[in-house]
Amino acid sequence: MFVTGFPAGPFGTNCFVLAPDRNSECVIIDPGMDAVDPVKEVLADNNLRPVAVLLTHGHLDHTWSVVPIADGYGIPAFIHPDDEDRLTDPERMMGPDMRQLLRQMTPDGKIDLEPDDLKTLTDGSVVELAGVTLSVSHAPGHTQGSIMFERPATGDIPPLLFSGDVLFEGSIGRTDLPGGDHAAMLHSLRDKVLPLADETVVLPGHGGQTTIGRERTTNPFLLEVAGDTLGQPPRKGM
Repeated sequence: MFVTGFPAGPFGTNCFVLAPDRNSECVIIDPGMDAVDPVKEVLADNNLRPVAVLLTHGHLDHTWSVVPIADGYGIPAFIHPDDEDRLTDPERMMGPDMRQLLRQMTPDGKIDLEPDDLKTLTDGSVVELAGVTLSVSHAPGHTQGSIMFERPATGDIPPLLFSGDVLFEGSIGRTDLPGGDHAAMLHSLRDKVLPLADETVVLPGHGGQTTIGRERTTNPFLLEVAGDTLGQPPRKGM
């Protein structure tokens, strides 16, 4: 198994490349801002051939490079249908200041996040691409269409969780942005995160990797949910 990642762009969004081994096909997870050149380097250095882009959710810091990468390699991109409009109509979820800023960052003043081949994934879907099997877990709260990708344990490799902005080391994704929902995040943590095995390695959308076991005993938001306080919103995270 080959897994590598790097923080990209001003938000330090983790972009991951996952493959059964070097010299094989691979999938790319969350290519955000300034991710194009580092992705090219990883592919070239390891002789990898991308077959798909997987998106944990539709925020710009996770999707900014989806068009040049997906269309550039002629591969599909996958997202949950509840976040699909964040790619097809990205300005709808932005305030005027953000729209103006992002227009200034593009050569023609347009924000284009919709790849030519855009597909959707729903809760419980199983992705079998590039010799890798991932299950999809819909975990709304940070956005309506936030999903996590789970890879089961194989041999001496522990289970992996690409958690996006649902779960971080010591924190969780913020829920005060458009489309965020405190109550939904609490239920996602209770129903989708807490049941996972302690040895599961968490590869989050921001920050360093951790494990479910470590977060279960130290993350204040998981402790809150485990204490059955679902009626209260979590404290603000990242």
